[in-house]
Amino acid sequence: MGRKTLSAALLATTMLTVVGCSGGGTPNANETAVAPLNPNGVSGTITVLTNRTDLVQNGTMKRYAARFNRIYPEVKVEFEAITDYEGEVKIRMNTEDYGDVLLIPASIAKGDYPTFFAPLGATPTMKETYRFTDKTDVDGRTYGIAAFGTANGFVYNKALWKRAGITGWPTSPREFLDDLKAVGEKTGATPYYTNFKDGWPLSSPWTNSIGSVSCDSQASDKLSAIDKPWRKGSDLNVIDTLLHDIVHAKLSEKDPSTTNWESSKTLLAKGEIGSMLLGSWAVTQLRDAAEKAGENPDDIGFMPFPHQSDGQFCATLVSDYQMAVNIHSEHKPAARAWIDWFTEKSGYSAHEGAVSALKSEPLPGTLEDYVDNDVKLVERSEAKTAEVNAIDNASEIGLNKQDYRQKLVDIARGAQDGSLEDYFDDLDRRWAEAARTAGS
Repeated sequence: MGRKTLSAALLATTMLTVVGCSGGGTPNANETAVAPLNPNGVSGTITVLTNRTDLVQNGTMKRYAARFNRIYPEVKVEFEAITDYEGEVKIRMNTEDYGDVLLIPASIAKGDYPTFFAPLGATPTMKETYRFTDKTDVDGRTYGIAAFGTANGFVYNKALWKRAGITGWPTSPREFLDDLKAVGEKTGATPYYTNFKDGWPLSSPWTNSIGSVSCDSQASDKLSAIDKPWRKGSDLNVIDTLLHDIVHAKLSEKDPSTTNWESSKTLLAKGEIGSMLLGSWAVTQLRDAAEKAGENPDDIGFMPFPHQSDGQFCATLVSDYQMAVNIHSEHKPAARAWIDWFTEKSGYSAHEGAVSALKSEPLPGTLEDYVDNDVKLVERSEAKTAEVNAIDNASEIGLNKQDYRQKLVDIARGAQDGSLEDYFDDLDRRWAEAARTAGS
């Protein structure tokens, strides 16, 4: 849901007692969190965990709840905003106290979903209505509905790039590096910003680009049957080489240990930063930052990954966090009612400039440049995610974690010994060894 806005203070480490969780007992894994037929028959207090600290702090989520209560007056919705969402929720899932509705942490293996979440319906039926159902499909059941989808690409300041003499999108990593160099030399701005310290911008945005290079919806699934994902020419090789080369050429911030996500939005909006790899969800946030800074929101653009397949740009379309129902919740109908309303009636995805999980909804205005320039959107398959996760976990690489790309950045800037080639060789070796043992 939304993004990792990091403005709130880190919550106390004491576990919070979440209203709506059972005090014990074994949950029924076959109990589907069905959509309620009669709103008047749904009641109870539910706690919704969210990473959108900003929307809780400014009252936006409370306003959503007020609208929800017009239909479900007997349901009380309480929100718990968590700054370190991945870290804290993963720990809390060792107990039963992890909310009634939550965003599925990336660290939870797909095969474990039935242990933690109530099934929402049969996947063949769910996929008729929703995008991205294969992301949470386990044995024919869907365990989460996407808060929204996002296309991958680079958010950039169009006015700044124009000042640098750049009028078109780069079609290759080499052209992209040349353009970044021009931005730095001709404007004095920081061409690219890694957001190294916050970490998450080095994980999901880069990993979500798998499929953009090859223009292959199965690119992520194929990692389950590949011994060397970082071989020359592969998606991961091209993606991670670009990140390395940006940093190695000193085209990113001087001290990555001092980056700040919230500040970076304003800096890019004001033309002090040239670009950041993010999802299309970020366009709205950056345009809001531009407006607050007295800049032109229309200067915020979105370009695809600098690579073409048969002369065409491609961009992966992937699910953001998936909303799920805690299997221990005592108010599953109310929890499911919130998920359905939030997906179908709240207007959240449209407001955020994101792709709705509903297949019937059109693409948002934030992707207008993609539509106008015939960028091919590749809805990335997640059918083999469980197998890929098993190999990834066994290899201890962490495709969806920040550590391995933070090390890549450190190698590129000379803070750690090693070369890009040696690092790729090590990653391939670890992946191949894990692939041989993960299924045994």
